[in-house]
Amino acid sequence: MPFNRKDLLGIRDLEAHEIEHILDLAKSFKEINTRSIKKVPTLRGKTVVHLFYEPSTRTRTSFDIAAKRLSADTYSITASASSLVKGETFLDTLKNLEAMKPDVFIIRHSASGAPARMAQRTSAAVINAGDGMHEHPSQALLDMLTMREHKGRLEGLTVLIVGDIAHSRVARSNLWGLKKMGASVVLCGPTTLIPPQIERMGARVCRRPEEAIPDADVIMVLRLQKERQQQMLLPSLREYSMVFGINARRLEKAREDVVIMHPGPINRGVEISPEVADGPHSLILDQVTNGVAVRMALLYLLAQRAEDRGQRPE
Repeated sequence: MPFNRKDLLGIRDLEAHEIEHILDLAKSFKEINTRSIKKVPTLRGKTVVHLFYEPSTRTRTSFDIAAKRLSADTYSITASASSLVKGETFLDTLKNLEAMKPDVFIIRHSASGAPARMAQRTSAAVINAGDGMHEHPSQALLDMLTMREHKGRLEGLTVLIVGDIAHSRVARSNLWGLKKMGASVVLCGPTTLIPPQIERMGARVCRRPEEAIPDADVIMVLRLQKERQQQMLLPSLREYSMVFGINARRLEKAREDVVIMHPGPINRGVEISPEVADGPHSLILDQVTNGVAVRMALLYLLAQRAEDRGQRPE
């Protein structure tokens, strides 16, 4: 069945066949990004508005490049440069922007559920580019595409996610997606950064990386999200690095074909050492490359009329 949704608000809502469809379409779009002229007229005449109420480098730039490579018109709005600083409400901002007839809104917001709230109030497509500690669906999709490319499959893989699980929307989206696609997920981090009863989502929890590294096909490292922590949950960054940091010594017990991933931004020397981040097992830059292709696929699917969805780009 083709992907026929109005919005992309989270991985939890998707079926396995929909994830597979997005990944296959993204794979076909990767070829466009290798051309000397990296542009096709697929979304000519479509308008994409970026609403980023939190800082972003990779996600915002990736969506912008993806839209422009499909020939869409793009406009970016940040909280500091919008009428929010003058007291305008979020919903009033939305109403005014919708009056300009855009086709797609891409929103990042500190409040969990903000994209869903927006989707209920606009006829335009809405893509969640990260909402609070809830989900980051496009990141999970590009992560799954990267794993599938390098491992040939998702089903049967063991993926170890290490770091600040409690505050990570990336961890949640990846957990939902990987479980749907038949992978096993192991979560690891300080007790204060592991959500209570996270096992109910289908993950196994370990207390030290050494417990899970030998069996891992993929190790995904997360940064400490100090901006989301209401109190200090760790004795020190140095202690965290000593106990949970992924470094060359810890990887000595890993499989020869293990791959290392990180959604960025990286805090070098804290959650991951430079020699691992830049080493032969690292797929971090592959993730960035695949981000453009995945977001091209999402824009293509959501910007088209329902009857046109599911077609391949020419």
